[in-house]
Order: sequence, then structure tokens, then C-alpha cells
Amino acid sequence: MIAPRPFQRVLITGAAGFIGSHLAERCLAAGAEVTGVDNFDAYYDPALKERNLAAARQNPRFHLIRGDIRDRPLIHRLIAEQGCDVVAHLAARAGVRPSLADPVLYMDVNVLGTTVILEALRQRPDTRFVFASSSSVYGGLTHTPFRETDEVSRPVSPYAASKKAGEVLCAAWNHLYGIPIAALRFFTAYGPRQRPDMAIASFAQRMLQGQPIPIFGDGSSARDYTYVDDIVDGVVRAMERCQGFEIYNLGESQTTRLDELVRLLGEALDVQPQIERRPPQPGDVLITCADISKARAALGYRPATGLREGLRRHADWLRRP
Repeated sequence: MIAPRPFQRVLITGAAGFIGSHLAERCLAAGAEVTGVDNFDAYYDPALKERNLAAARQNPRFHLIRGDIRDRPLIHRLIAEQGCDVVAHLAARAGVRPSLADPVLYMDVNVLGTTVILEALRQRPDTRFVFASSSSVYGGLTHTPFRETDEVSRPVSPYAASKKAGEVLCAAWNHLYGIPIAALRFFTAYGPRQRPDMAIASFAQRMLQGQPIPIFGDGSSARDYTYVDDIVDGVVRAMERCQGFEIYNLGESQTTRLDELVRLLGEALDVQPQIERRPPQPGDVLITCADISKARAALGYRPATGLREGLRRHADWLRRP
């Protein structure tokens, strides 16, 4: 296992988002100074993002910057002035299906935005850089589990292509300037504060309102669902052990069919789901499953929350006033 290096100051992009807000709280709990950058994009209700940061903003060691990662003067100034040990880059235009409707925007935010941050880090090449990639880069692979060494040059959506492009940029900037970089391929994160358009959050809302659940395809598609606490634990471990250029899968290494997910979520919410069958969607993949042996060995990553328990925690959070 790579020996950990502590961090005292961290810059988190996308800090008001689902994973970013949890990461901010974890870093604050560890005693770090945290600067969060977010543009509160209207992709979903900005009021939800404001609520995501409610706990972090009570801490005097948290500093919020409302800004865009494509704003070169802002990002260069922050990198130069903050003196951060680590930049955790979580900001992105997210979602496979929406990327089909506006691929230019996805490339602009995800590829240009990442390039702006990498260029700013040339001023401070010792700063560790952790990049949030995605299991989407594995495209239509059907052999499981997915390994970091698998061929990923054939993404099946603009979103996936933008994340693969981000990894390639990271490799180049590490090669040219020696910036230590860890690219993390997240596998279907879920839990409290999950984006409302994601499957578990959307299905739960529909179940609680007595609405039918749209199932695209026959329900046999399967995902490696990863509870947010396990994702954040992997991110922090990468922040502490970032060196060279490495790619790591962060998942539970367990695969669950879509129809089984709906059943388990219904149990957690004490609701009998109503199913509405729809045709398969372009850009969707049939299966994801993470081989996490590299992250286990190098980072000490050990996910601890099974799907049934994670769904129970998510349901408990939804029931809170």
C-alpha cells in the first residue's frame, strides 16, 4: 500500500454537488481547510445544492467560491493563492442521456474545464490532483469485472467520451509537468443528496408519490451500485496517496439487476413498486462491475456498505423532515 501523506488545505470543485458536499464534510471533519468551487448550475434545482452545503458552511474552515471551472482567471488565481495540498476535481456536466442532447456543452464543461485546472496547476506542480472519472468510460464491455487495464477507446455516449478525454489530459499533464494525479472511475454512486435525475433518487421519489417506475428494457441491465460513504472514503484515500499517474476503480464490486434494485428499493421504502416498461435508451450500457483489487492494494480501499443497507440509509434520509 502507498504510504499516506496528510493534507491540510484542499480545493474541491463541484463542492455543492452530491459527492462534493459529502467530501467537503469529510475533509472538514479531518481538520482540513476546504475551499469549495461551484457555479450552482441549473441542471437541477440550485436550492438543493444550497442545502447540500448547509453543514459545511457552518464550519469556519470552509470557504465557498461561486464560480465556473472554465473561468481561467478565477481558477488560476485560486490555485496560485490557496496553496492547496490537493485539488479534488468533481465538477462536471453529468448524465449519459442528457449528453446526447447537448454534446457540445458536455465537452465544453468537462474537457475545457479540466484543461483549465490542469494548466493552472503548472504553477504548483507538487499539488496533488484527483480527477473524478466514471465507469461510463468502459462503454459497452460485457466481460466482468471491469479492470483499469481494459480497452476503453470506444465510449458509447458523449458524457463517457468527455470523461475518457479527461483521463487522457491528466496523463499528458503528468507526463509533461510531473503533476501527481489519480483518476477515479466511480461506479454508480448513490445515497443521501444523490442527484434527483439519477435512478435511485428518481425511483424513490416516484414510489413515495405512488407513480409508476419507468424501466427501460427488460430489467436485466445491471450496475455496480456504490454507497456515497464508500466513494468518499476512496477519494480521501486517493488524495492521501496520489503519486505519478494512476487510474483506480471505486465501486462495491457487486452487480445488481435493475429489476432487483427496484424490488429492494421498494422494500426499503415499504412500497410496492408499479412498473412501466419502456424501450431501451441509446447510450445506456448493459452491465457495470468494478474490479477494485488495484484500489485495495494501493489505497487500502475497502467498501463497507452493501446495497440493502445503503438503500435503507437512503430511505431513512428521505423520510427525515
